[in-house]
Amino acid sequence: MRILLIEDDALIARDVIAHLDRAGFVVVHEKDGEAGWFTGDAEDFAAVILDLGLPGMDGLTVLKRWRSAARTTPVLILTARGNWQERVEGIDAGADDYLTKPFQMAELLARLRAIIRRSVGQASPVLSLGSISIDTRTKAVTCDGLPVDLTPLEYRCLTFLAHNRERNVSQAELTEQLYSQDFDRDSNSVEVLVGRLRRKLGREVITTRRGYGYRMGGDPA
Repeated sequence: MRILLIEDDALIARDVIAHLDRAGFVVVHEKDGEAGWFTGDAEDFAAVILDLGLPGMDGLTVLKRWRSAARTTPVLILTARGNWQERVEGIDAGADDYLTKPFQMAELLARLRAIIRRSVGQASPVLSLGSISIDTRTKAVTCDGLPVDLTPLEYRCLTFLAHNRERNVSQAELTEQLYSQDFDRDSNSVEVLVGRLRRKLGREVITTRRGYGYRMGGDPA
Protein backbone atom coordinates (compact mmCIF):
# COMPACT_ATOMS: atom_id res chain seq x y z
CA MET A 1 0.00 0.00 0.00
CA ARG A 2 1.15 3.52 -0.79
CA ILE A 3 1.67 6.03 2.00
CA LEU A 4 2.19 9.75 1.46
CA LEU A 5 4.65 11.23 3.95
CA ILE A 6 4.75 15.03 4.13
CA GLU A 7 7.63 15.93 6.45
CA ASP A 8 10.34 18.58 6.07
CA ASP A 9 12.70 17.21 8.74
CA ALA A 10 15.18 15.08 6.81
CA LEU A 11 16.17 12.88 9.76
CA ILE A 12 12.59 12.12 10.79
CA ALA A 13 11.61 11.46 7.18
CA ARG A 14 14.53 9.07 6.65
CA ASP A 15 13.66 7.03 9.75
CA VAL A 16 9.94 6.94 8.96
CA ILE A 17 10.57 5.84 5.37
CA ALA A 18 12.93 3.06 6.50
CA HIS A 19 10.42 1.69 9.03
CA LEU A 20 7.48 1.93 6.65
CA ASP A 21 9.46 0.13 3.97
CA ARG A 22 10.26 -2.72 6.36
CA ALA A 23 6.59 -2.85 7.35
CA GLY A 24 5.59 -3.46 3.74
CA PHE A 25 4.50 0.01 2.61
CA VAL A 26 5.50 2.02 -0.46
CA VAL A 27 6.31 5.60 0.56
CA VAL A 28 6.04 8.79 -1.47
CA HIS A 29 7.80 11.64 0.34
CA GLU A 30 7.14 15.36 -0.05
CA LYS A 31 9.11 18.01 1.86
CA ASP A 32 6.78 21.02 1.79
CA GLY A 33 3.10 21.70 2.14
CA GLU A 34 2.42 22.90 -1.40
CA ALA A 35 3.97 19.81 -3.02
CA GLY A 36 2.34 17.54 -0.45
CA TRP A 37 -1.10 19.04 -1.03
CA PHE A 38 -0.78 18.64 -4.80
CA THR A 39 0.41 15.02 -4.60
CA GLY A 40 -2.30 14.06 -2.13
CA ASP A 41 -4.94 15.73 -4.26
CA ALA A 42 -3.78 14.20 -7.54
CA GLU A 43 -2.96 10.63 -6.46
CA ASP A 44 -4.51 7.90 -4.33
CA PHE A 45 -2.91 6.67 -1.11
CA ALA A 46 -3.91 4.25 1.64
CA ALA A 47 -3.07 6.96 4.18
CA VAL A 48 -1.13 10.18 4.72
CA ILE A 49 1.34 11.06 7.47
CA LEU A 50 1.19 14.84 7.68
CA ASP A 51 3.44 17.14 9.68
CA LEU A 52 1.70 20.37 10.68
CA GLY A 53 4.81 22.59 10.73
CA LEU A 54 5.60 22.64 7.03
CA PRO A 55 7.23 25.27 4.80
CA GLY A 56 5.23 26.76 1.94
CA MET A 57 1.81 25.71 3.22
CA ASP A 58 1.18 24.55 6.77
CA GLY A 59 -0.18 21.07 7.36
CA LEU A 60 -3.50 22.27 8.73
CA THR A 61 -4.20 24.21 5.54
CA VAL A 62 -3.25 21.15 3.47
CA LEU A 63 -5.69 19.02 5.45
CA LYS A 64 -8.53 21.55 5.23
CA ARG A 65 -8.09 21.84 1.46
CA TRP A 66 -8.28 18.07 1.02
CA ARG A 67 -11.39 17.74 3.16
CA SER A 68 -13.13 20.67 1.46
CA ALA A 69 -12.44 18.89 -1.85
CA ALA A 70 -14.01 15.69 -0.44
CA ARG A 71 -10.68 13.83 -0.26
CA THR A 72 -11.30 11.13 2.35
CA THR A 73 -7.82 9.58 2.57
CA PRO A 74 -7.02 8.74 6.23
CA VAL A 75 -4.60 11.27 7.74
CA LEU A 76 -2.26 10.84 10.71
CA ILE A 77 -0.95 14.22 11.79
CA LEU A 78 2.40 14.85 13.50
CA THR A 79 2.50 17.72 15.98
CA ALA A 80 4.96 19.39 18.32
CA ARG A 81 5.00 17.97 21.83
CA GLY A 82 2.57 19.65 24.23
CA ASN A 83 0.79 21.72 21.58
CA TRP A 84 -2.70 20.47 22.37
CA GLN A 85 -4.35 23.34 20.46
CA GLU A 86 -2.81 22.04 17.22
CA ARG A 87 -4.03 18.54 17.98
CA VAL A 88 -7.59 19.70 18.62
CA GLU A 89 -7.64 21.88 15.52
CA GLY A 90 -6.22 19.04 13.43
CA ILE A 91 -8.85 16.56 14.59
CA ASP A 92 -11.62 19.11 14.03
CA ALA A 93 -10.26 19.77 10.53
CA GLY A 94 -10.66 16.10 9.60
CA ALA A 95 -7.55 14.26 10.79
CA ASP A 96 -8.09 10.63 11.78
CA ASP A 97 -5.41 10.50 14.48
CA TYR A 98 -2.39 12.38 15.75
CA LEU A 99 1.06 11.65 17.14
CA THR A 100 3.26 14.03 19.07
CA LYS A 101 6.97 14.50 18.44
CA PRO A 102 9.22 12.86 19.45
CA PHE A 103 7.52 9.49 18.92
CA GLN A 104 8.32 5.81 18.81
CA MET A 105 8.21 4.22 15.36
CA ALA A 106 6.26 1.24 16.74
CA GLU A 107 3.49 3.60 17.83
CA LEU A 108 3.46 5.38 14.48
CA LEU A 109 3.08 2.06 12.67
CA ALA A 110 0.34 0.92 15.04
CA ARG A 111 -1.63 4.14 14.60
CA LEU A 112 -1.11 4.06 10.84
CA ARG A 113 -2.37 0.49 10.56
CA ALA A 114 -5.36 1.40 12.73
CA ILE A 115 -6.53 4.33 10.59
CA ILE A 116 -6.13 2.23 7.43
CA ARG A 117 -8.22 -0.55 9.00
CA ARG A 118 -10.93 1.87 10.07
CA SER A 119 -11.08 3.40 6.59
CA VAL A 120 -12.17 0.03 5.17
CA GLY A 121 -14.38 -0.96 8.10
CA GLN A 122 -11.90 -3.44 9.60
CA ALA A 123 -11.63 -3.28 13.39
CA SER A 124 -9.26 -6.18 14.07
CA PRO A 125 -5.55 -6.12 13.16
CA VAL A 126 -6.01 -9.70 11.91
CA LEU A 127 -7.62 -9.98 8.47
CA SER A 128 -9.55 -13.22 8.01
CA LEU A 129 -10.74 -14.25 4.57
CA GLY A 130 -11.98 -17.82 4.52
CA SER A 131 -9.01 -20.07 5.18
CA ILE A 132 -6.56 -17.14 4.99
CA SER A 133 -5.46 -15.19 8.06
CA ILE A 134 -3.20 -12.12 7.90
CA ASP A 135 -1.80 -10.56 11.06
CA THR A 136 -0.91 -7.00 10.04
CA ARG A 137 1.11 -6.47 13.23
CA THR A 138 3.56 -9.31 12.67
CA LYS A 139 3.05 -9.86 8.90
CA ALA A 140 2.31 -13.53 9.65
CA VAL A 141 0.11 -15.26 7.07
CA THR A 142 -1.56 -18.63 7.55
CA CYS A 143 -3.68 -20.81 5.29
CA ASP A 144 -5.86 -23.46 6.94
CA GLY A 145 -3.91 -22.77 10.12
CA LEU A 146 -0.51 -23.44 8.55
CA PRO A 147 2.10 -20.69 8.14
CA VAL A 148 2.75 -19.45 4.62
CA ASP A 149 6.11 -17.94 3.70
CA LEU A 150 5.62 -14.83 1.54
CA THR A 151 8.13 -12.43 0.07
CA PRO A 152 7.72 -8.75 1.06
CA LEU A 153 6.16 -8.00 -2.34
CA GLU A 154 3.76 -10.94 -2.11
CA TYR A 155 2.71 -9.82 1.37
CA ARG A 156 2.18 -6.27 0.14
CA CYS A 157 0.00 -7.48 -2.72
CA LEU A 158 -2.04 -9.80 -0.51
CA THR A 159 -2.73 -7.19 2.16
CA PHE A 160 -3.75 -4.54 -0.37
CA LEU A 161 -6.23 -6.91 -1.99
CA ALA A 162 -7.46 -8.01 1.44
CA HIS A 163 -8.07 -4.43 2.56
CA ASN A 164 -9.96 -3.80 -0.70
CA ARG A 165 -11.80 -7.11 -0.87
CA GLU A 166 -15.18 -5.42 -1.40
CA ARG A 167 -14.18 -4.14 -4.83
CA ASN A 168 -12.28 -4.98 -8.00
CA VAL A 169 -8.71 -3.70 -8.20
CA SER A 170 -7.35 -2.92 -11.65
CA GLN A 171 -3.90 -4.05 -12.72
CA ALA A 172 -2.85 -0.40 -13.07
CA GLU A 173 -3.93 0.44 -9.51
CA LEU A 174 -2.25 -2.64 -8.09
CA THR A 175 0.98 -1.78 -9.93
CA GLU A 176 0.89 1.77 -8.55
CA GLN A 177 0.30 0.55 -4.99
CA LEU A 178 3.00 -2.15 -5.02
CA TYR A 179 5.98 -0.55 -6.69
CA SER A 180 7.92 2.61 -5.96
CA GLN A 181 7.98 5.33 -8.59
CA ASP A 182 11.57 4.60 -9.63
CA PHE A 183 10.95 0.85 -10.04
CA ASP A 184 11.25 -0.48 -13.60
CA ARG A 185 7.74 -1.84 -13.92
CA ASP A 186 7.20 -4.69 -16.35
CA SER A 187 3.69 -5.06 -17.74
CA ASN A 188 3.56 -8.70 -16.59
CA SER A 189 4.91 -8.10 -13.07
CA VAL A 190 1.49 -8.08 -11.41
CA GLU A 191 0.31 -11.20 -13.26
CA VAL A 192 3.43 -13.08 -12.19
CA LEU A 193 3.00 -11.90 -8.60
CA VAL A 194 -0.66 -12.92 -8.42
CA GLY A 195 0.27 -16.28 -9.94
CA ARG A 196 2.79 -16.90 -7.14
CA LEU A 197 0.20 -16.06 -4.49
CA ARG A 198 -2.30 -18.45 -6.06
CA ARG A 199 0.23 -21.27 -6.02
CA LYS A 200 0.92 -20.66 -2.31
CA LEU A 201 -2.64 -19.94 -1.14
CA GLY A 202 -4.93 -21.60 -3.67
CA ARG A 203 -6.27 -20.44 -7.01
CA GLU A 204 -9.65 -19.48 -5.58
CA VAL A 205 -8.15 -16.92 -3.18
CA ILE A 206 -7.63 -14.26 -5.88
CA THR A 207 -10.01 -14.18 -8.82
CA THR A 208 -9.52 -12.40 -12.12
CA ARG A 209 -12.53 -10.40 -13.18
CA ARG A 210 -12.18 -9.81 -16.89
CA GLY A 211 -12.12 -6.15 -17.80
CA TYR A 212 -12.00 -5.11 -14.13
CA GLY A 213 -8.88 -6.62 -12.55
CA TYR A 214 -8.44 -8.71 -9.40
CA ARG A 215 -10.49 -9.41 -6.31
CA MET A 216 -10.05 -11.42 -3.15
CA GLY A 217 -12.49 -14.32 -3.35
CA GLY A 218 -15.69 -14.25 -5.35
CA ASP A 219 -16.49 -15.82 -8.70
CA PRO A 220 -14.46 -14.94 -11.79
CA ALA A 221 -16.26 -12.96 -14.43
